[in-house]
Amino acid sequence: MSRALPLWRSLLYVPVTSQRFVEKAAARGADVIKLDLEDSIPPTEKPSARAAVRDAARLISDAGTEVLVRINRPWRMASLDLEAAVWPEVSGLCLPKLESADHLGFLDEIVEELERERGMTVGSIRFMGLIETPRGLNNVREIAKASPRLMGLSLGQEDYSAALGMPSLGPEDLLEDMRLVQRAAREADILPLGYAGSIAEITDMDAFRGSAKRARALGMEGGSCVHPAQVPILNEVFSPRPDEIEMAEAMVAAYDDAMAKGLGAVSFRGKMIDVPVVERARRVLVLHDRIAARS
Repeated sequence: MSRALPLWRSLLYVPVTSQRFVEKAAARGADVIKLDLEDSIPPTEKPSARAAVRDAARLISDAGTEVLVRINRPWRMASLDLEAAVWPEVSGLCLPKLESADHLGFLDEIVEELERERGMTVGSIRFMGLIETPRGLNNVREIAKASPRLMGLSLGQEDYSAALGMPSLGPEDLLEDMRLVQRAAREADILPLGYAGSIAEITDMDAFRGSAKRARALGMEGGSCVHPAQVPILNEVFSPRPDEIEMAEAMVAAYDDAMAKGLGAVSFRGKMIDVPVVERARRVLVLHDRIAARS
């Protein structure tokens, strides 16, 4: 990854109108709290939710946890949400149902106007995008490259499966679609996020862990959740294991030593290693250091 991307292993949704949840949000251990203005807020409560955003974001960000705000999709609602959410206390926006590069570009333009009006650094508000419709998936490569604000992209499992008319969502039903989003994210040098199982799985934590582990094995970097019990699972799964760290440290040391001696071939624990393998090990160590710094 050539640009500095955020550490987003776990992104916990919190309804912004629930003061009790907001007050406890920063203590949940999530890398990011996503204050929700969308699905968890009934239409009649949208105005009060918008009014609560800045104070909620300040409370959470002052406690040292990053804040994103998930806005609504219809343009008239989205415009009101942006007015309520673009503040220094908010580090980014979660954008649902992205369907085209133009869609993302319009949002980017509005956010820049608000940043300038409010004396904020232009570009300080980052984006996380959700692909939740067939049209969005068909345009995912263009969407992924449409704005330098876009830091990560995820398949929105529940909305996307509903849009496809799927009666239920199994742990592997959306693997193919998730991988399309992942490849688009990697091509655009942003974070691939998410897992193929249901985000609403809050009773069978073994099943939830399985979905997260499959996603990590495929190269995903983190995922969203709706319950605090899911947070430690995501943090654990999307962090390097002790054995991975030990292996990476030893491999990098062996490779660097061989290069310093001018050796053209490097053997490590019975296998030949080359640049791509070592770079993967270096990424493990960088991630480990970033997690340690945050802790």
